[in-house]
Amino acid sequence: MSEQTSDANVKKEKINIFKIGDLWCFKYFFGDRELFMGLSEYYNREKYRFELTSDEERDKVTKYLEEKGFEPVPIEDAAEYTVKIDRFKKYAPILRNSIDSTEKEKERVFIMKDMASVEEAIAKGAEKVGGD
Repeated sequence: MSEQTSDANVKKEKINIFKIGDLWCFKYFFGDRELFMGLSEYYNREKYRFELTSDEERDKVTKYLEEKGFEPVPIEDAAEYTVKIDRFKKYAPILRNSIDSTEKEKERVFIMKDMASVEEAIAKGAEKVGGD
């Protein structure tokens, strides 16, 4: 009996899946090679992220992640995950946890993979973009 109750209390790891343009994207390091291989067809090595080109692919991957014990969270508005930093400041530590980045004239804008990464980016000198 006690085993069942502890199972119910296991917190599933969330994976945010962001709508970026026409793509659904997420970034996650799967320590389990088999799990990664199950998703490898969606992996973009140049951008270090998984890219899903349709709602059907997103639904298929969401189901796969749920079956593997994750909690996928679709995010259509990435505003609260968006930070910016002066173009000439060091940005490598921020880039590592970003799902997308854009270079503008005076700044780089990043969409971070989760709220912890947003906080970390702010601690490293980035600012939140938008109305906060």
